[in-house]
Amino acid sequence: MNAEPLILQMKYTDIVKGFASKQHLNLDDALRFFYDSEVYQLMKDGVSDMHCMSEKYLIEDLEEEYQRKRNS
Repeated sequence: MNAEPLILQMKYTDIVKGFASKQHLNLDDALRFFYDSEVYQLMKDGVSDMHCMSEKYLIEDLEEEYQRKRNS
């Protein structure tokens, strides 16, 4: 199932803002990480209806990915 593009863009915005705030990143860095993330790819591709998950859940997933990549 694919989400409406405008709704998806709004969700991306909320995720990036929340991620930036929680990780103390500027919006440019948070956006750059988001667009290179697995979370974004899964949402964009409509895999497992990731776009239907709450922003809180998706931010947590993004944070886990961020920590994994920082520690590797």
